[in-house]
Amino acid sequence: MDRLVSDYFERSVKALDVCNAIRDGIEQIRQWQKLIEIILCALDNRKTLGEGQFRRANKALIDLAIAMLDEKDPNATIAHRNRSFGRSNNSSSSSTTAKDHHHSHHQNRSLGHFRSLSWSVSRSWSAARQLQVIGNNLTAPKGNELVATNGLAAPVFTMNSVLLFVMWALVAAIPCQDRGLQVHFNIPRQFLWAGPILSLHERILDESKKRDRKNACGLLREIHQIEKCARALSELADSVQFPLAEEKEGEVRQRVEEFSQVYEALKVGLDPLGRQVRDLFHMIVRNRTEGLDSSGGRPNNPA
Repeated sequence: MDRLVSDYFERSVKALDVCNAIRDGIEQIRQWQKLIEIILCALDNRKTLGEGQFRRANKALIDLAIAMLDEKDPNATIAHRNRSFGRSNNSSSSSTTAKDHHHSHHQNRSLGHFRSLSWSVSRSWSAARQLQVIGNNLTAPKGNELVATNGLAAPVFTMNSVLLFVMWALVAAIPCQDRGLQVHFNIPRQFLWAGPILSLHERILDESKKRDRKNACGLLREIHQIEKCARALSELADSVQFPLAEEKEGEVRQRVEEFSQVYEALKVGLDPLGRQVRDLFHMIVRNRTEGLDSSGGRPNNPA
């Protein structure tokens, strides 16, 4: 029994690193939110839409695309930017092009600088490897183990499995370093809670395999909406001519309104999500500390 409890405490320490990485991911989404705000301000419904407004919005769209690229494919940055979020404008002068290039280069450095300062886990840390470590040797207790522990091995297995699933679901939803969803849940069906967890696991995996979600940096619904809105607005911006036709302006206004709804969803939902992750972190620390205290095995530095 001591070994089972000790293994659980070790897994809980690994889970704290995942919580830190998820917190960083939420902060990263906040940076996307700031870029969306720039886009919305540039294309405000109360303003007359001119070339200057579109240029400012397009720069923010480029920065947003770069910021959202999954780190596992760093070489895609330039290609993605040119394919999806670049806007060719034959009427622009060479000096304007140079300014745009300088702005994008500066923003790339700024985004990279922010990310290097914000990560609370090391740059070599991997969410996929961390999940594998948490799940290593996690098997349902055998009959003799249940007898030897007076049945307590079963609730310990339950806590370990739920901990692994929660960490896996967070990694699936939120951007973090080296995301990976290849975690096997070996849960016998005789556990009453096995069905719901395995069903959720299957649904999340199915979502991750959809064509438009395979390369996503997170499965959170709002992330998918950001990608869709940014792509649609960028493609629309590629096709506009100035002065802006009334029909085209109506399309732009509609896309901006859709983007505004996503922005409001982030504004309402990000802070509560961040608090929930923080509360989860503190709950894991508190439970581990109390468990070690009650067993008389608390080390000098429990965290």
